[in-house]
Amino acid sequence: MFNKSLLNKFNSIKTPFYYYNLDILNKNISELFSSLEKTNKVHFALKSNSNKKLLKILKLSGLGIDAVSSNEIKRAIEVGFSPRDIVFAGVGKSDDEIHYALQKEISYLNCESFEEIDVINEISKNMNKIADISIRINPSIKTGTHKNIETGNKNNKFGIDLNDIGLVIERIKDLNNISVVGFHFHLGSQIDSDTPFLKLCEVANEMNDLFYEKNLIVKHINVGGGLSIDYKDPINNQVSDFKNFYKIFNQNLRLKENQNIHSELGRSIIGQCGFLVSKVLFNKKSYGRNYLIVDAGMNDLMRPALYNSFHKILNISSKILTFKKYDVVGPVCESSDVFATDYELPISSRNDIIIICSTGAYGESMSSNYNLRNSLKSYFSDSI
Repeated sequence: MFNKSLLNKFNSIKTPFYYYNLDILNKNISELFSSLEKTNKVHFALKSNSNKKLLKILKLSGLGIDAVSSNEIKRAIEVGFSPRDIVFAGVGKSDDEIHYALQKEISYLNCESFEEIDVINEISKNMNKIADISIRINPSIKTGTHKNIETGNKNNKFGIDLNDIGLVIERIKDLNNISVVGFHFHLGSQIDSDTPFLKLCEVANEMNDLFYEKNLIVKHINVGGGLSIDYKDPINNQVSDFKNFYKIFNQNLRLKENQNIHSELGRSIIGQCGFLVSKVLFNKKSYGRNYLIVDAGMNDLMRPALYNSFHKILNISSKILTFKKYDVVGPVCESSDVFATDYELPISSRNDIIIICSTGAYGESMSSNYNLRNSLKSYFSDSI
């Protein structure tokens, strides 16, 4: 993948930067669509990557958008997505964001509390509109992932308590400017077990029956996302297991007449196509530890500092066959600016090119200018 020609090109570009392999992206898109049934609709989680060129490719493929801010809705519309292919989630939508979403006539808003639904009803009334909403339910399912990427556990801030849904449905019947078109779940991210998804199917079936018992007919069951990628061996496992993910829901959800399944995938589509490219600045040995200091920092890739996450790291310059354990660290003035500890790499020297893999999701989109560092440029395999 990283041949001599590409290494020469990387050496001619100022580091750090993001590099996107579009062949990997297109492979994942192709595998995704080959895994879907007619009742399946996929909204790409824009928060995972908001790069305009990548979004245009996703738009051409036929995906919709899952947005979590009005600016994400704006970005999606800017690159050509139809508002009717956009859904709006988020536990704390401002009045202005709600107004904007209704003004643009997006597909629906995922609502996370009765108070939010009540506010949407009032704003819709003032706009002389009927708001299409989906009720987000917290299913109280543990995923076994890092606590900061779990969103369907009863201790998380997201969604409405499973036990309160019946009451919420009754209260909604008194609201005249609300139309409930679905209900929604999201368990979290990087889920590598079928068990949480199978449990979610059980809860979704119970909720579907409850909605029908209360004469609230919905069109969509939104199961969220969460499908994992292989961070340990991304070079050999570039494509996500979409077939198994959709097989779980297509076989276990008991859809009623004219219902469909919505989902919100991000990482599994975009994660493996992105790479953070950096150079070695310095080697340093201190108190028995070997530090490899690179020019990319935690502001460029937040995940290791935020989640203690693992990313595969490559030295594509070194021709030395002897390996050494390094702490791979960045230049940011924080002790948490560490990409890996005791990580085996070929003996590395100043100006060697260091690649951090699997950064297509929550890499560029979470980056900042902390320490007043420069924003990174992005380069693509079809133009580099």
